[in-house]
Amino acid sequence: MRNASENVAGLIAIPDLMGFNGLGQGSVPTARVTQPVGAFLVDSHTRFVVWAPNAEKVELQLRQADKEEQIAMQRNEWGYWSVEIEKTDIEYRYGYCLDDKGPMPDPASRFQPEGTAHLSAVVSTDYPWTDQNWKAPSLKEMIIYELHVGTFTNQSSLEAIIDKLDYLLDLGINAIELLPLSQFSGSRGWGYDGVFPYAVQHSYGGPQALRRLVDACHSKGMAVILDVVYNHLGPEGNCLPCFGPYLHKRYQQGWGDAINFDNKQADHVRSYFIGNALMWLNEYHIDGLRLDAVHSIWDFGATHFLAELTQAVRTLSMQTGHEYILIAESDLNDSKLLLPYAERGFGLDAQWLDDFHHSLHTLATGEKDHYYADFGTLSHLQKAFEHSYVYNGTYSPFREKTFGNSAQHTYFDQFVVYIQNHDQIGNRLGNDRMASLVSKPMLKAIAGTYLLSPYVPMLFMGEEYGETNPFFYFIDYSDDELVEAVRKGRKEEFEGFQKDELEYEDPQDVQTFARSRLSWDLQVDGRAEILDFYKQLIRIRKTHPAFQNVMRTAVQSWIEGDKVLMWLQQAENPKDSMLLCAVAFEEGEWRFQLPGNKRWKRLIDSSYSDSTEQVETEITLSGPHFMAWTSVEE
Repeated sequence: MRNASENVAGLIAIPDLMGFNGLGQGSVPTARVTQPVGAFLVDSHTRFVVWAPNAEKVELQLRQADKEEQIAMQRNEWGYWSVEIEKTDIEYRYGYCLDDKGPMPDPASRFQPEGTAHLSAVVSTDYPWTDQNWKAPSLKEMIIYELHVGTFTNQSSLEAIIDKLDYLLDLGINAIELLPLSQFSGSRGWGYDGVFPYAVQHSYGGPQALRRLVDACHSKGMAVILDVVYNHLGPEGNCLPCFGPYLHKRYQQGWGDAINFDNKQADHVRSYFIGNALMWLNEYHIDGLRLDAVHSIWDFGATHFLAELTQAVRTLSMQTGHEYILIAESDLNDSKLLLPYAERGFGLDAQWLDDFHHSLHTLATGEKDHYYADFGTLSHLQKAFEHSYVYNGTYSPFREKTFGNSAQHTYFDQFVVYIQNHDQIGNRLGNDRMASLVSKPMLKAIAGTYLLSPYVPMLFMGEEYGETNPFFYFIDYSDDELVEAVRKGRKEEFEGFQKDELEYEDPQDVQTFARSRLSWDLQVDGRAEILDFYKQLIRIRKTHPAFQNVMRTAVQSWIEGDKVLMWLQQAENPKDSMLLCAVAFEEGEWRFQLPGNKRWKRLIDSSYSDSTEQVETEITLSGPHFMAWTSVEE
């Protein structure tokens, strides 16, 4: 069913809004441009399409062994150049010459086998998929596992992840989230500095390796979410500005010029990035996208880029019969991202919830520097349970202003929570993982808190067994001045945090990358116990009926004796069992009655390796401590 709507070029059959059939002359558009770009194998031909509105002449340059050939391309009125050739093998490289300058790689290249500075390769979309009957779990059912391809295994490849899927399956994971795969400069990096958004990073194995991984995940019941970056382009190897106004200087952010979503010729830039999203979902069978830092997407047009992207993905879903999810990263505490179109929202499915992380992190570590200054009490975490946004139209001392709005018209499964992720480890001085910061009892307490919260949980690779190897920020640039600029920028980023005597790690040093790899050493004392505790928590998460209820009314939370946070989750069916959880982060002992007239059976206790399954009405917590119970019939 998935492939029924694919055309011969392997593209989704999106509307040809400008009469672009065969790239002929179109009429004045009545809707926004949605023109596919790139190189496509079509029957016995290969079609090349590139947007270069300011060029007087564009030529396709083909290179095969020692032979080179240049072919003139035809322009339509919107600045799209095209040509078809009879070659259908993929043993040659290609690029574009603009007004006799070049050749340069294709801005919509699907593969850069030799890196960003070299010509592009045509790739086939043919693949013997085995996931025709695949159906991804819903958001409320997901246990997400975020991983970075380069440091997850020693092989640093997409293929090597396949060998770890049985391990993840045994852990209880049913969705993996990959850090960005778009081609970036060099062979090592986080991926947020990609410069060819359509190309799969060559050092990870390229397009076919990604298809094999996705197909393997689906065969084991795991969804695949991909991190994409639509707020900036990387600084090294970026050729897009040579072709057209992909960027403009009206808005500036940490990476330089912003992407042009609302200035002159923005229709074509929007089409480029929306087409990119559709490509990942359709050509690679990706189940969802995590949209990086959407607060840095500058668009003051009447229809925001995110709303248009959501509409395009919903159209794709109707055409393929496959549901896709869009998850935003945002630091704005703005529920507009999640509200439906009818309520003037953008209609995204979910967002990362940093307020929950910050509330939990400060309680666990005691850190209060920089943005953590806005958190640190049990009442902050309780508010995160009740209202999602801790700052929901209230004054933020760190920001020195009133911040955020209400999330009360959203659902619990519209927020993803975590205690660790690539940002919260990699963007802190020292780059310590939680297992290096707190005791084993505290590790268990915080794991229980977020994994059995009403929100969608996300683990960061290795946390489930207490990995202590740091996760540094690393790059592989060839420009010495750029490397120095990155070094300087990283040091400035840490100025708001306590420095003590911690050394700053050089992001360009290959050892910084090597030291960020997972150890996979489960023989270290205590790691097997932590892993088993995670498995128990995930098992409860996946089987207890309370987690099927995502309504705001499903959860009640309160603070017991100033030291213990408790929350009660109700199932959709009142006859089903309720879930009760309690957590204490401070050292000490607290005794209190369990609520209501119900009998409670203990499901899990962080002080014991196995559940006691005893029925009780009064309990004692010795912090740090986490416990959970299920209600039983009288």
